[in-house]
Amino acid sequence: MITSVAVLGSGLMGSGIAQTAAAAGFRTVVYDVLPLALDKSLAAVARSLAKFVEKGQYTIAQRDEVLSRLEFNPSLAAAAKADLIIEAVTEDLAVKNELWRSLDGIAPPSTIFASNTSSLPIAAMAAATRRPDRFVGLHFFNPVPLMPLVEVVRAVGTSRETIEAAFAFARQLGKEPVSARDTPGFIVNLLLVPYILDGIRAVERGIASTQDIDTAMRLGAGHPMGPLTLADFVGLDTLARIGDIMFAEYAETRYATPPLLRRMVAAGMHGRKSGRGFYDYALEPPRPIALT
Repeated sequence: MITSVAVLGSGLMGSGIAQTAAAAGFRTVVYDVLPLALDKSLAAVARSLAKFVEKGQYTIAQRDEVLSRLEFNPSLAAAAKADLIIEAVTEDLAVKNELWRSLDGIAPPSTIFASNTSSLPIAAMAAATRRPDRFVGLHFFNPVPLMPLVEVVRAVGTSRETIEAAFAFARQLGKEPVSARDTPGFIVNLLLVPYILDGIRAVERGIASTQDIDTAMRLGAGHPMGPLTLADFVGLDTLARIGDIMFAEYAETRYATPPLLRRMVAAGMHGRKSGRGFYDYALEPPRPIALT
C-alpha cells in the first residue's frame, strides 16, 4: 500500500506532481541536488495553492495542511524511504538511470519506481535496476494539479500488481488513468507531437501567421489553444527532445524536429518558461514574434 511519495526533480512537472500528491493526503518528499531549486519549487507550490485559495477552492487551513505534508530535501536517502518514487528530471536516459541505480541500492525492495518520462522507454530504465517488476511509467500532464489524465505505462517486466497499484494511486490523486504500451510517445504524444510540429512547419513555410494558425485551430477545430501556443506551453526545448527521441524510434518525418524549432531552441527561445517562444510573454497579452 502506498502511503508516502518521493518526487525526483523540482521543476515544473516535479513541483506539480508533489503538490498533487500532498493534496491527496500523501506525505511527499521533493528531491533535487540543488537547494536553490528546492526553494524555487516550494515558492511555485505556494503560488499555485494561493490561486486555489483565491478561487475559493481551498481554505487557508487546507493550503497549510497541504504544505505541511511536503518536505523539500537535497538528500537522496530521504527520497529512498518512500513507498513510491516518481522521477521527473530532464529527458536524458543517462541522467535518469544514474538516479535509478543509486536509489535501487538504498530503497527497500518493496518500493515502486515510476518515471514521468514522456518519450523514453520505461524498459530501458527498469533494466538499470534489480526490480523491473516494480517499475512503471506514470506520465502526468502540465499543469499537473489541473490536468485529469495519467498515462500508466507497462514495460515488458512490469508486474500486474505494480500496474494495479499505479492505477489505484492515480485514482487517489483524483486522476483518470489510462493504460499505454511502452512505446515512445505512449498515447497522447504519439498523436499530439506531429500535430504541433506540423503547426511549426506551417509557420516555417509561410502558410499563415502564428496568430492565424492558432486562431484557426481554436475556432475551426474546437481546440482550447492553438498548436503554437501549446508548443510554448510544453517548452520548445522539451518538444525538440521528444521529437528527436520519437524520430530515432520510428524514422518517420512527421516526428522530425523542424529547422525553425532548432534555431529557436539554440537562441534560448524555450516558450513560456524563458519568456519568449512563438509569443513574447513580456507583453500583456502575449504577442506573436516575427520569425520568418
